[in-house]
Amino acid sequence: MCCAGSSCRAGGQRVREAPSEQSRRAPEMGEQPIFTTRAHVFQIDPNTKKNWVPASKQAVTVSYFYDVTRNSYRIISVDGAKVIINSTITPNMTFTKTSQKFGQWADSRDNTVFGLRFSSEQQLTKFAEKFQEVKEAARLAARDKSQEKIETSSNHSQESGCETTSSTQASSVNGTDDEKASHVSPADTHLKSENNKLKIALTQSAANVKKWEIELQSMRESNARLTTVLQESATSVEQWKRQFSICRDENDRLRRKIDELEEQSSEINREKEENIQLKIRIEALESELREKETELKDLRKQNEIIPQLVSECEYVSEKLEAAEKDNQNLEDKVRSLKMDIEESKYRQRHLKVEFKNFLELLDGKIYDLHDFRRGLSKLGTDN
Repeated sequence: MCCAGSSCRAGGQRVREAPSEQSRRAPEMGEQPIFTTRAHVFQIDPNTKKNWVPASKQAVTVSYFYDVTRNSYRIISVDGAKVIINSTITPNMTFTKTSQKFGQWADSRDNTVFGLRFSSEQQLTKFAEKFQEVKEAARLAARDKSQEKIETSSNHSQESGCETTSSTQASSVNGTDDEKASHVSPADTHLKSENNKLKIALTQSAANVKKWEIELQSMRESNARLTTVLQESATSVEQWKRQFSICRDENDRLRRKIDELEEQSSEINREKEENIQLKIRIEALESELREKETELKDLRKQNEIIPQLVSECEYVSEKLEAAEKDNQNLEDKVRSLKMDIEESKYRQRHLKVEFKNFLELLDGKIYDLHDFRRGLSKLGTDN
């Protein structure tokens, strides 16, 4: 019984000291990953308790591990050979989403706050849901452990009561044997041996009672220490609430700063696009300038033959003047010919009129001759 009690105390001490041991160790053989994702890891600045300090230069693997032997859960992240997250999940932990891609939780055992920035809101949601699931599993495991401790304590109390009853019975049997000491028989010898065994058991039970009293006192002291720790944790919770409020204000300020930077980034992108368009325009102008330079070289070459062209132009101008004079003479001749044509047309019209008159006169003469002929014919007939 004493050994059992000592093992219980040692086990309790191991449970209390487990966080400090776990905070220095990586995943062991008894642990297995149950969920894995990637994120940028941050820790709260231990001096200011306001600013975030990056624990990893890039996105690293963050995993939930389940320890079968201890029935506990841990969040572990390793960057190379350095363990940057080693947080044992307890029922009083809370994972908080501070933005669409950022979440955090406080670890009172390590006295720090961890922050994770994911690449998408979906990854953050999955991590938060897994945190709530593991937290509920840790709560159930803690409840089962407390029930086991209560059942163990009740069993020890029942065993102590049974041993005390057996000792009382042994004392009564022992008294009967003393009264009948004069009549010794094999049955009496057997009863004496049983009586001696019961005395030994009674002595052991008394020793066990003292040990249980000592253990009860130690448990009371542990309870007092746990009460103190609980009060300190309550104070820490208030401090964390204030720090959370400060962090939330800082987060809002950073969010506004991010919005401003995004606006500046959009302006920079517009300026880049304008610069690209300007570069394209400059290249087009440069190509056009090269074409103009080529044309200028051609014009300079042509300028060398300009005197010859001028002389030819003068010669052509003299010929043109002569041709203009000839053209003027021809125009005068054409005008005279037009006048002659007009005059001939007038004469032709006049001749047509005279010819028509002549034809009418000729028709009248022909008609007169026809009448004269008929008259002659009639005279011939009469004669």
